[in-house]
Amino acid sequence: MLNLRQFLFKLIRFPVVLPILGISMLIIVDGCVQEDSAEKLPTSDKDTTLTSKVDRKDTVIFDLGGNVIPDPHNLNPLVPSPTGPGMNQCVWEPLFILNYETAEIESWIGESFTANQALDVWTLTIRPDVEWSDGEPFTADDIIFTINTLLADDTQSLGDSASMQQWVKRVEKVGLLKVIFYLKSPNPRFKLDYFSVRVGSSMVILPEHIWRDKDPSTFKFYDPKKGWPIGTGAYRLVSTSMNEVVFDRRDDWWGVKSGFRPLPEPKRLIWLITGVEENRALQAANSELDSLTDITLGAFESIRAQNPNIVAWKDKMPYAWLDPCPRQLSVNHTIPPWDNPKMRKAISLIIDRQQIVKIAYEDTSFPSKTIFVEYPAMKPYIDAIQDLWIDPKSNVSAGQQLIEAEGWQLGSNGYYQKSGEELSLNIQTHAAAIELRRVGDVIVEQLRSAGILASNRAITGATWQENKAFGKFEAVVDWDACGSVNEPWLSMNRYTNRFLRPVNQRSPSGNNHVRWSGSRADKYSEIVAKIGVMPLGDPEIEAMVIQAMKLFMDDQVVIPITQARKLVPFITTYWEGWPTAKNNYFHPPTWWMSTHRIIQGLRKTENSPNRK
Repeated sequence: MLNLRQFLFKLIRFPVVLPILGISMLIIVDGCVQEDSAEKLPTSDKDTTLTSKVDRKDTVIFDLGGNVIPDPHNLNPLVPSPTGPGMNQCVWEPLFILNYETAEIESWIGESFTANQALDVWTLTIRPDVEWSDGEPFTADDIIFTINTLLADDTQSLGDSASMQQWVKRVEKVGLLKVIFYLKSPNPRFKLDYFSVRVGSSMVILPEHIWRDKDPSTFKFYDPKKGWPIGTGAYRLVSTSMNEVVFDRRDDWWGVKSGFRPLPEPKRLIWLITGVEENRALQAANSELDSLTDITLGAFESIRAQNPNIVAWKDKMPYAWLDPCPRQLSVNHTIPPWDNPKMRKAISLIIDRQQIVKIAYEDTSFPSKTIFVEYPAMKPYIDAIQDLWIDPKSNVSAGQQLIEAEGWQLGSNGYYQKSGEELSLNIQTHAAAIELRRVGDVIVEQLRSAGILASNRAITGATWQENKAFGKFEAVVDWDACGSVNEPWLSMNRYTNRFLRPVNQRSPSGNNHVRWSGSRADKYSEIVAKIGVMPLGDPEIEAMVIQAMKLFMDDQVVIPITQARKLVPFITTYWEGWPTAKNNYFHPPTWWMSTHRIIQGLRKTENSPNRK
């Protein structure tokens, strides 16, 4: 077993050589990257005790990185603050699951979801014999209650409330297992966008018999004495703290009793806060983790040198899986001088995306051309807007000319000044996401070299999310154009004026968090609204996308940076059956609601230690 000191010594080889002068010293010495103290791991505050010991060989341990759980006893799936990790992955089951590898929407607790010819009436049928973990049947009443709760949310602060209010006129129960959705207008993608784990999560259905008399914005859904939280999944919560969440298998799971699927093999699942990458790497090298969140290439190679049981999506460079959420720099449109599109355009011109790929990603990713993920189904739309593609190389002089045309002049200290004020930009990054932090580091140095006094502050994930939602930022490195995987509407819809809110009011579901407004935003929103009701594949959509995205890029609404290739390794010492490019029954993220599908595929490794 390696100790931490030995492992850290091996990690000296992790950083790549930085080819631009000053980046190494900037990151280490200059202090532009400020670590929020909340990233340091707290002592466990468990108020529950595990009632039984489960062997390591029967336990799957998932890495959560350094994203400390701010309130481990708030398990309300509707509130925007982070809820307990693992709940979406093994307790709360989705109606349907999009399989990226087969492009099929697989049934889970939903049996079918079909539309009429006009695409404005959708009929959902749920599986018979689905049960909540407390033995109550899962029925159409739970669906109706959940949708009506979201439709009644005047603040649009509950998850999916803005989307449901955009589309749903009313819902109607037809028997115990059937619900009819009457929409305000046609929507060909209604099932996929909101009920099929298209990206990350999907709508969590609430148990009406528990929630009917609760305030959906304040109810925490946590009371171990009452058996809360409950779900329909194959696992139940047995322990939760700020740095560890534990679930045990339910042998009475409805899926087994009904013949839907066999009982998953793992008896216990643990989601563990591991802190900084060095800690994760040490634990992975010692087979103390089974699934890792995104890590750097250097960390992956060092782990592999110590533990041959590590696998990634690909077995050769770049090893990574292409995540559907490209990375971007989002600048707050309400803060001068960045409320000026020309100044945002200047930032985009100054950024060298090839250099970001080389330094931040160690050549495992590639620059973005647009806001869209570069999946094959998206290629026709990306190619259609080729005139709007972003140059992966920087054009610093062109960017500086835009800045100087607005009256800024370079001072003797190398930074632009105007009326006694220096041109500055503070960038917030997610402290637990080393990828975003690295991207932010490089952007800061590039902007500083061009005369913008940039800084980067890494803050906890919960604060990062809240600051975006309420407009409390100058700039953030994020992924908030995420959504489209097979057609462009969902990503485009996120920046329409229907989601515009003033600073200090929450932007619904994080949409239009940059607060884009004005005549171009209004015209763009009209076009996107028309696209939203058109049948998928309509030949007129392409021309409308071109028109809308020209308005979008003319205002430089956000600044696309890179595609998000994620290196998400698995350790096969104890468990095999993880998704890889060769074993591509499914896609690999274990932080998505579709993880139910991955857990079903796991089997004990034949030669695992102490296997009996």
